[in-house]
Amino acid sequence: MLTLLTTAGPKGLIAVDKPAGMLVIPGRAGEEVEGPCVRDALAKQLGRPVMIVHRIDRDTSGVLLLALDAESHRQASMAFEHGKVKKTYLALVQGVVRAPLDIDLPLMEARKRKMKVAPEGFLGKESRTLVRPIETFAKATLVACEPLTGRQHQIRVHLMAKGHPLLVDHQYGRRQPLLEKDLGGQGEAVVLDRTPLHAASLEIPEMNFKAEAPLPPDMTATMTRLRA
Repeated sequence: MLTLLTTAGPKGLIAVDKPAGMLVIPGRAGEEVEGPCVRDALAKQLGRPVMIVHRIDRDTSGVLLLALDAESHRQASMAFEHGKVKKTYLALVQGVVRAPLDIDLPLMEARKRKMKVAPEGFLGKESRTLVRPIETFAKATLVACEPLTGRQHQIRVHLMAKGHPLLVDHQYGRRQPLLEKDLGGQGEAVVLDRTPLHAASLEIPEMNFKAEAPLPPDMTATMTRLRA
């Protein structure tokens, strides 16, 4: 069962805490993903249709916004389209980020459904992300990321471009899961096996809407290991 988040704002909007590994909408033909998508699972849970306002990657956890009626969906979608939505993500990255970063690098499509920073002389889409360190460890940092544009994989590609890829990223960095022994322990147990990116909060000021989602257990466990 999906966790409904406490929200402020219009009754026609609803937010859930999306678990990592769950698709927002049904996947493309040929994709093998176990379990239902968020849209269908929530519709069954509530006993009524729901409409997706925006999407986050399958491996990303956290706040996902949906609408219960057409007018709320239209207003929220327009807010996204006009850049009036404030989103904050938490990410665990490689290396020590000592100061805030303002990453302004245009992005363009690459092969295999990936994105990349547009090389000089190539026309990319404007992409900007604000990053600030929250907690530093010996070889990693918990950062807060505020994407000011909404490009696919924007945060992941921007962080990688600055030398701070996510601790695990099957597309842009380390593919292997992090084990206890990788984080200073002795065991072979898996601590983190997905991209540690979490949609922590979403706010639409003009609609007086705000929702927050707590850090998930796998990221919390990773941080506990890093502190030790």
